[in-house]
Amino acid sequence: MTARTEPAEAEPDTPARPPLVRELLLVAGLFLVYKLGRQLAAGHTGEAFGNARHVWDLERWLRLPAESAVQSLLLHGDTLVHVANTYYATVHFPATAAFLVWLYLRRPAHYVWARRVLAAVTGAALVLHLTFPLAPPRMLRSTGLVDTARVYGPSVYGPPKTDTLSNQFAAMPSLHFGWALMVAVGLIVATRSRWRWLWLLHPLLTLLVIVGTANHYWLDVLAATALLGLALAAIRLPSRRPAVRLPRPRPRPRVEERRPLVGAGR
Repeated sequence: MTARTEPAEAEPDTPARPPLVRELLLVAGLFLVYKLGRQLAAGHTGEAFGNARHVWDLERWLRLPAESAVQSLLLHGDTLVHVANTYYATVHFPATAAFLVWLYLRRPAHYVWARRVLAAVTGAALVLHLTFPLAPPRMLRSTGLVDTARVYGPSVYGPPKTDTLSNQFAAMPSLHFGWALMVAVGLIVATRSRWRWLWLLHPLLTLLVIVGTANHYWLDVLAATALLGLALAAIRLPSRRPAVRLPRPRPRPRVEERRPLVGAGR
């Protein structure tokens, strides 16, 4: 087979994974920046409660469903509310980390896209946390809601005055819901199973948990959804390139040698 007939090598369908060490440092750095940024907004107690009253009144003016209706479903039994508190405390970070690890190993192009979207949403959320500190509904007595984590456990928060690990006045937007929705969107986009739409159960359960445990308002969820929508519109989704099948080279026709006729030329 000559150089003209040899097929050109096809480009690999699966893009190369980003360097693992670089990605670990990048994700860890983003997490530390976010945690430090939350701490900068932790001292605005008076402003956070004032904003909470405004958000609560705005929800009533918009005639949104009362958060108490969701919480009443959880308070039918101690087991159910305990499960909801456990879900809130233990699923958020591990589910998002598992999502990124799976994409890194199985869908490298989608991993880069998802990591960029999550970074954009988290960065925008940090700006909102700094400019609009907001106390969660469990802290606002006028809501009549129960702090289910404190009463039934488990709780990831201590008293706001002594809790140095988290900023409890960063209710809007809800990154619990924003990240959960991105996990579902990312898995639906990156897979082709007919059951992939069931991943939407994750943000749905997260929505019921964060509202039912009085950790977030409805408007926190709407704000997170809006930020995620903007990030998805701005950050390009990796295209699915179909595998290119190069045509097989046609065999060169054999040239039959002409045999001299017996007795010819005599």
